[in-house]
Amino acid sequence: MTWHAHMIAPDSDFDGAPLLRTEFDLDEGHGDVVRATLTLTARGIVEAWLNGRAVSDDVLTPGWSSYEWRLRYATYDVTDLIEDRTAIGLALGKGWFGGRLGWTGRGWFYGSELGAFAQLDIQFADGSHQLVVTDDSWTSGPSAVLANELYDGETIDARRLDDAWKHPGFTAGDWVGVHAVDFDTDTLAPYIGPHVKRWNELPVAEVMTSPSGKTLLDFGQNLVGWLRLRVQGPVGTEITVRHAEVLEHGELGTRPLRSAQATDRFILSGGEDEFEPTFTFHGFRYAEISGWPGEFDPTAVTAVVIGSELTRIGTMTTSDPLLDQFHQNVVWGMRGNFVDVPTDCPQRDERLGWTGDIAAFAPTAAFLFDVDSFLSDWLVDLDLEQQHHDGVVGFVIPDVLKFADRERASELGPVDATAIWSDAAVWVPWTLYQAYGDTEVLRRQFGSMAAHVRRVESLLSPNGVWDGNFQFGDWLDPDAPPDDPARAKADKGVVATASAYRSARIVADVAEVLGLQDEHAEFDEIATRLHRAFNDEYVDEQGVVKSDCTTVYSLAIVFGLLSPEHEEFAGRRLAELAAQAGYRISTGFAGTPFITDALTKTGHVEDAYRLLLERECPSWLYPVTMGATTVWERWDSMLPDGTINPGQMTSFNHYALGAVADWMHRVVGGIAPLEPGYSSVLVAPQPSGGLTDVQTALETRHGRVAVHWRIDDGKFTVDAELPEGVTGVLRLPGQDDRPLAGGRATVTVALPAS
Repeated sequence: MTWHAHMIAPDSDFDGAPLLRTEFDLDEGHGDVVRATLTLTARGIVEAWLNGRAVSDDVLTPGWSSYEWRLRYATYDVTDLIEDRTAIGLALGKGWFGGRLGWTGRGWFYGSELGAFAQLDIQFADGSHQLVVTDDSWTSGPSAVLANELYDGETIDARRLDDAWKHPGFTAGDWVGVHAVDFDTDTLAPYIGPHVKRWNELPVAEVMTSPSGKTLLDFGQNLVGWLRLRVQGPVGTEITVRHAEVLEHGELGTRPLRSAQATDRFILSGGEDEFEPTFTFHGFRYAEISGWPGEFDPTAVTAVVIGSELTRIGTMTTSDPLLDQFHQNVVWGMRGNFVDVPTDCPQRDERLGWTGDIAAFAPTAAFLFDVDSFLSDWLVDLDLEQQHHDGVVGFVIPDVLKFADRERASELGPVDATAIWSDAAVWVPWTLYQAYGDTEVLRRQFGSMAAHVRRVESLLSPNGVWDGNFQFGDWLDPDAPPDDPARAKADKGVVATASAYRSARIVADVAEVLGLQDEHAEFDEIATRLHRAFNDEYVDEQGVVKSDCTTVYSLAIVFGLLSPEHEEFAGRRLAELAAQAGYRISTGFAGTPFITDALTKTGHVEDAYRLLLERECPSWLYPVTMGATTVWERWDSMLPDGTINPGQMTSFNHYALGAVADWMHRVVGGIAPLEPGYSSVLVAPQPSGGLTDVQTALETRHGRVAVHWRIDDGKFTVDAELPEGVTGVLRLPGQDDRPLAGGRATVTVALPAS
């Protein structure tokens, strides 16, 4: 596209929420308008209107990308909004560009002023075009937004609301000019992934009064978004809304927010007001509301739920209500953290694209929703950040920590590749290929994948293992102290070397898929050396893996690092350790996604189910018994007495530990790809744990795959459905494999004696 627009900024800051406008007449003599397209982006967040009508229902546009090298633009068909005289109005907010990011309290990392970039292309019946672009002829003025921060909330003064600025003929004495700012149009790029939308609304489920007399609203679900209020009261009345995920001793539990204020303020005009703070978002189930004029009306408040627009493709239900609630928690946790960037959490002063979280969770995400374009978009930024950091994949993408966290970085030593977190460069695109079968993501990301493994190879010790630089390790091991989540049982070198081997093996496989013979040989050789070094340094003659804990055995088994004899021992030892722990969880970020698979692979399916279905803390179902509606960051984010975990890092909406849902889909539900993209399907449910009925379905690129199994009087019946043209294998306990063809098949067998 040829760009004629300029990035423009208002001549006054206008409280960090300026309005920009222009108006124009249609060129005459060219016939009807046959098409009008508005291309739009901003340094900050932008919302647009033509003649008072919203251009789109998108929110938080253009989202958060690595702004130094890529600023995404949105393109809208606005043909129906064009009139003989048309006014274009743009509203700006700070967003990720100007707002504070991370826990240092700082903002404005990417620039010093907000800006807008818009190009309207009008095509007439005779083929001619009229262009209207942002330039120094525009004007700027104040909005009703007095303050806006993603972390802290938004203040809206309805006394300053006047939609006249959106329409032709508007004049106001307090409006000023604009100026062009330095901007490289080569950084402009179209969206690859979806836009952020409002995707649900929830009414107030319950109104409560706290012990201190505060009015609390419960929406019944931990969600991400904001509140919409409809209210009338005396002019100047200020309503304050504070948000939090949980209550503690009957009061709003705000300590986990750390420095995030998560507070919206609404000042009434004296007439009928409607407020919707679209320049912020909060992670919350509860809201404390004060200043409401007269008797509070719960029907006047609605929770608006936002997130990137994703299509649901995978579903699962079981005969266990608690397990179903856990699965639903995984879904809600994912939706709340897939807000343009796959974040760790949506509520506190962080909300960053932590690479370790998505490395663990990507297979689950790719089953539940079509995340191909969403994660492909994020991977572009990962590649860009990596290219500008000597091949190092940062802890977060976009990498704001390079600006905001110098102090912490110095504590950790020089920032460099770290296992699992940096491995996202390899594990995420490989997951997308396995889920959707498209080699394009591998082709596009291969340079990034290869650069990561080469960087790791440069960090190996003389004995060939990865043990020399900072590692998160088995982060949030439940046995670690609340104030030291990195103090895990698993040896960090074991975790890192195992992860390095997995990445090298995947990159070798990708090179083979892409027909890159030299690269295949290179990474196959790296993987072989890592395999040998792992066994030489970390596995003794009996098969004991260094640090002898659940995580190291899980990784060694699932990643294929052990000889058959040692793998058999490792499986027995893993099952023994799980039993010794009373089937309570003993793994952190590194081991949790893999422990149930490791037990299954080594013939200990019943132990895997016992882990999954355990209800005592720490376990996957413990939060469910405590009323959780999303997955928690810590196994004990809330203690059994209703007290919030004393650690400084406690979120009630983190998807990472929900990664076990991937195993649930494949082993409990019985749907797994035999070939990338489910062009061939393995139907292999393995019943246990007292479950008697499970239904799982997935909309693949080839059509619907569904499995429904049930147990009745010792008989195990499986209904399988494959798309036409897709083949599969039915693998049932104690039975020989059976071929499956497109269509439906029902098989009943006797369950083998346990």
